[in-house]
Amino acid sequence: MKIVTADLWDEHTTALKVLPLELQNYGGKTAFCGEIVTLKVYEDNSYVRKTLEENGNGKVLVVDGGGSKRCALVGDNIASLANENGWEGIIIYGCIRDSKVIKTMDVGIKAIGTCPVKSRKQNIGSKGETLLIEGTEIVPGNYIYSDEDGILLSTEKLL
Repeated sequence: MKIVTADLWDEHTTALKVLPLELQNYGGKTAFCGEIVTLKVYEDNSYVRKTLEENGNGKVLVVDGGGSKRCALVGDNIASLANENGWEGIIIYGCIRDSKVIKTMDVGIKAIGTCPVKSRKQNIGSKGETLLIEGTEIVPGNYIYSDEDGILLSTEKLL
C-alpha cells in the first residue's frame, strides 16, 4: 500500500487533521499507517518496551515523551521488538538512539531527534489515553498516516 499524505489530504480534507510536528524519519520505512496505540511517558521507556512486545500488526505506536531531549525512549533493541512483532511504525514526541542501526530496520520510526543517553526504567507511564501534543488530540483506536511530508490523523480508516 502506497501512502502519500498530500494525496490523502486532497481526497479527504474534511476527515483529516494534521499533527504539526517536525519529526525526523529514522526507520527504514518512511511511509506507514495504522490504528493508533498511545503511551504517555517521561524519560522512562518501560511502557514502550512492554507495548512493543505485543502484536502490532496494523498498528502505530504514538509515544508522548513530553518532548524531552535528555534521553532516548527507543534504541535498536526496542526498535527490533517493533520490527519482530509487526508494528507499522512508532511516532515519538521525544528522542531515539542507535539511529544508524534503526535506519536499516523495516519499521517506520519518527522522533524529534537523537540522544545517546538511556532512559530510566521505573515502570512509570500510562497506556491508552488520549494524548494532546502541540495542541492536537491523538485518540487511541483512530488512524494515523505518515510519510516524508508529515503526519495526518483520522477517526476512520482511509486506506
